[in-house]
Amino acid sequence: MIKLSLQSLSYRDTFKAGEIDLEGIIEKAYEYKMDGVDIHFAHFASTDDDYLEHIRHLCLARGLHIPYIGISNNFLKIGDEYDEQIENCEKWIDVAARMGIPMVRLFGGWLNEGQTEEDAWPQLVDATKTVTAYGRSKHVVCALHNHNHGCIPATGEQVIRILDEVNDEYYSHILDTGQYRGSPGASFGERGQEDPQYNFYGSIETSAPRAVHVRAKIYRIASGKEAWLNYERIMPILKNVGYNGWMSLVFEGQDELDEPAAVPLANTYLRDLLARHEM
Repeated sequence: MIKLSLQSLSYRDTFKAGEIDLEGIIEKAYEYKMDGVDIHFAHFASTDDDYLEHIRHLCLARGLHIPYIGISNNFLKIGDEYDEQIENCEKWIDVAARMGIPMVRLFGGWLNEGQTEEDAWPQLVDATKTVTAYGRSKHVVCALHNHNHGCIPATGEQVIRILDEVNDEYYSHILDTGQYRGSPGASFGERGQEDPQYNFYGSIETSAPRAVHVRAKIYRIASGKEAWLNYERIMPILKNVGYNGWMSLVFEGQDELDEPAAVPLANTYLRDLLARHEM
C-alpha cells in the first residue's frame, strides 16, 4: 500500500509569512491522518542536536515517518560555488544520518550561459558520484528529483541515463509528476498549458520503474480535483510498474488557493485516487 506524506513546501507561503513553523507542519500532517512528512532543508530552524532530536521525537509521537530531506543544489556551479554545493549536500546528508532519515533529495543542475546539455553532462555525473559516495559512507540514499525550469535532467530518458551512469545503489530516483519537460506546471511555455513538443507523461512512464518515492504535484485543487495533471493517467502508470513506496502531497497552486484551504482538499483527493486505483 502506498504511504502518503506531506511535503513541507506545501506550506511555503505560510512558512515565509511566519504563520507556521516545522512543528506546525508536522501537526498538520498528523491532523490530516497522513503517514509521514518530508522536509525541505530550509524549514529546519537549526541543525543542533537538541533541535533535531526534538523534531525526530515529535514525528515519532505523532506516528509520522520522515521519508527524506529535500536539498536544493546546483551541480553545474563553477569554482568556489561548486565546492559550496558539494559541502552543503554533505552537511544535509550528515543531518539525515543523525536523524535516522534514509534519503536526501538532490537536483541535477542549471545550464550556464552558452553551455549545452552535453557539455554539462560530465560535470553533472562527477558531482553526483561525489555526493553519492559520501551518502553511501553515511548509509543515506541520494535520490534524483527530476526538475525543469532550465534544470537537467528534465526528461525521463535523461533520468535513466544519469541513474545508469552513476550506477550506485545509493543513488535512486524521486519522481515528480509535475516537473518533467512539457508539464503544464514546469515548462517554458504558457503556465497551465501542456507543451506539445514534449511527452511529459511518457517521461513519467519511462522513469517510474526506477522511482522509490513519488511527489504528487497539485497545481489546481479548488474544485476538489487536480485540474492541470491527469492523475487518471498517472496512477495506472505507477500501478503497472508495481510502485509501492511513498507519495508526497506537494501543493504549488498558491496563485489559485491559499495553502490552509488547499492542502486538506489535496489530501482528500489523493486518498480517494489511491483507494479507487487500489494502490
